[in-house]
Amino acid sequence: MQLQDMLYSQGFGIRRVCSGLVQQGWVQLWSRDTGEWLQVTDSTAEVEPEGLRFKVQGVEWEYHALGYVLLNKPVGTECSQKPSSYPSIYTLLPAPLRNRPNKNAIQGVQAVGRLDQDTTGMLLLSDDGQFIHRMSSPKKHVPKVYQVVAKHAVTQQQIDRLLEGVVLDDDPKPVKAAACVSMGDNALSLTLTEGKYHQVKRMLAAVGNRVEGLHRSQIGGLHLPEDLQPGQWRWLTAQELALLKP
Repeated sequence: MQLQDMLYSQGFGIRRVCSGLVQQGWVQLWSRDTGEWLQVTDSTAEVEPEGLRFKVQGVEWEYHALGYVLLNKPVGTECSQKPSSYPSIYTLLPAPLRNRPNKNAIQGVQAVGRLDQDTTGMLLLSDDGQFIHRMSSPKKHVPKVYQVVAKHAVTQQQIDRLLEGVVLDDDPKPVKAAACVSMGDNALSLTLTEGKYHQVKRMLAAVGNRVEGLHRSQIGGLHLPEDLQPGQWRWLTAQELALLKP
């Protein structure tokens, strides 16, 4: 693959821009042979993309044929390209992640499902359409674990009702929690395998309580890393992707 094509595939701009970055000396490649960063000024130079480490304007990157990203969503952000009242979560990502080319959809990595503006925690983003569909589809029953702070003390009767199933106003079919564990007087760990609109809030309301705080801590077998601070992102590893398989 030509160096300019590799940069284009990673979201660094149209090929003319990528070619200019190289020709102006802004691109370096890591050499496994010498253990050094080498400046390259030939934009048509052939590179082996898999496992490639490179720098653009001093910032180090790794090549990813498809992007799989984990973001710790902070409070007061919207999972929308066109937010209405709060900053978009996409502003937390660097430009190359937002601009990765995609023939079949809008550019860049896209959020896998949505979290409300006041909900924090684990959010996946990708430009792999099949992955997004698999993780979002209710038929796949991918478990998602939420830490809930309720306005009122949570009773055992409320927990039992959440496990048995409650009817929401848009569907006569009851929805139920896959697991529900008390974490204190006003706190729950709630596991869902569906993704209905405002589902956690509506389920708590259906049993006579109210959500005051909501944080997603786990998807599938993957837990939100403790060292990933609110607003921070990183690439998912192959091992972490394996934990997300239904």
